[in-house]
Amino acid sequence: QVQLMESGGGSVQAGESLRLSCAASARIYIVGWFRQVPGQEREGVALLYIDNGWPQYIRSVKGRFAISQDRSKNTVYLQMNSLNPNDTAMYYCAADDRTSVEPYGPWSESRFRYWGQGTQITVSS
Repeated sequence: QVQLMESGGGSVQAGESLRLSCAASARIYIVGWFRQVPGQEREGVALLYIDNGWPQYIRSVKGRFAISQDRSKNTVYLQMNSLNPNDTAMYYCAADDRTSVEPYGPWSESRFRYWGQGTQITVSS
């Protein structure tokens, strides 16, 4: 069982930055950051494959968000720049130690079996 501890949420003005952290209690293969607005489905925002460091982003955050890792701390970060009100959501860190989970693709919630508690990001205009 892997435990994930998130930190770094908060309230900011549009244009400002925040950095989220996700510390894992054991080695993992993939980490994803997801977000959810009340009444909407949870969406994947960024993914990172731990071994090769390959990052992926959804179109709406590409160029503004950056996912990175500190392998010595088993921690993954999501640096969020140029935040706008559309980024307001509960953000969740998700991880898995399996290389694949058929039939789910990497952006599917079902692909991840470990989840953080969530942290709220609120961006005011």
